[in-house]
Amino acid sequence: MQYLNAFWVGGLICVIAQILIDKTKLTPGRILVLFVVTGAVLGGLGIYEPFVKFAGAGATVPIVGFGNLLAQGVIKGVQEQGVLGIITGGATAAAGGISASIFFGFLIALLFNPKVKP
Repeated sequence: MQYLNAFWVGGLICVIAQILIDKTKLTPGRILVLFVVTGAVLGGLGIYEPFVKFAGAGATVPIVGFGNLLAQGVIKGVQEQGVLGIITGGATAAAGGISASIFFGFLIALLFNPKVKP
């Protein structure tokens, strides 16, 4: 059942993004920022955590989950380090995912022939 919940919740988040792309004049970059900020606000208010427990990867993998991760990292950083945690908490929480993205992007660039779009 957890896989089914992850599938439909993740799909619903993607459907919302697609509707915003198709029906509004928002650019994909603005929609991305909207989703990250939404995840951060909902995570900071503690509203997103029950959603994560229900949907699992369906709530953490989309970009809204990244915003939640940043908010949770800042909250933890402030609890452990005080005011300095505001700056370091989000980066510390997301460091593994960011490092993996850089590494795998580099690996793919080595394996394939990247081209610059004209």
